[in-house]
Amino acid sequence: MTGIIIPGALDGRVAVVTGASSGIGEATAEMLAALGAKVALLARRADRLDAAASRIQGNGGTALAVPTDVTDRAQVLVAADRVARELGEVDLVFANAGVQLISSISDLKAADWDAQIDLNVKGVMNTIQAFLPALEAAAAAGRTADLVATSSIAATRVLEKFQVYSGTKAYVSHLTRLLRTELGRKNIRVSTVEPGMVDTELPDHVTDPDASKLMADLIEQIDVLQSRDVAETVAFVVGLPKHVNLTEITILPTQQII
Repeated sequence: MTGIIIPGALDGRVAVVTGASSGIGEATAEMLAALGAKVALLARRADRLDAAASRIQGNGGTALAVPTDVTDRAQVLVAADRVARELGEVDLVFANAGVQLISSISDLKAADWDAQIDLNVKGVMNTIQAFLPALEAAAAAGRTADLVATSSIAATRVLEKFQVYSGTKAYVSHLTRLLRTELGRKNIRVSTVEPGMVDTELPDHVTDPDASKLMADLIEQIDVLQSRDVAETVAFVVGLPKHVNLTEITILPTQQII
């Protein structure tokens, strides 16, 4: 999509990106900043956040590293206050933080279930709680306001051993559809991106041999997505005229058929 996005398209906007220490989140934070937005980077790994923020600043952008565990509601609320003080009123939120831990249901890996539900579901809800008032205020003032979430094609695919991960992503996809019934009439755009196989560190968390082989084979056999591909898609979505809402976008490598 390089060339479609107009430089300066996001001038004056204030964005928050969760899961910004690597992968899709990091690439999207850099992309939004390059297009003119002031960007707050939220994630747990402070060193990675600082490095990403420094790169953005070195390229002439505005970035604020805010070490935050989005599974901790209090931390997210504190982060929202800091972002408002230092960057201004948020009008773009990319709820991207997530984790993928695949196993057979019979393995009873309850800790993995909890980790995915806490981050993929509760983390999204904590982010909404913290930043929705700012989005509502921005929209009420006539500014463009965007809430974008990262889901996955796993939300709709039936993949063995993906049951908890897929369930959390199905929650995110359907949540955003339902949020539009309330927020759309307030002029807040709500969108979900559902990527297929992306070459990020997310598969590195997978320990199940069958799932690991599936992902490794895809990366080896086809030209999979890169984080920048998803970042450019998000930038395109939020750069559209404010009366246009691309609500749900599936992004697949051309050769991916599963």
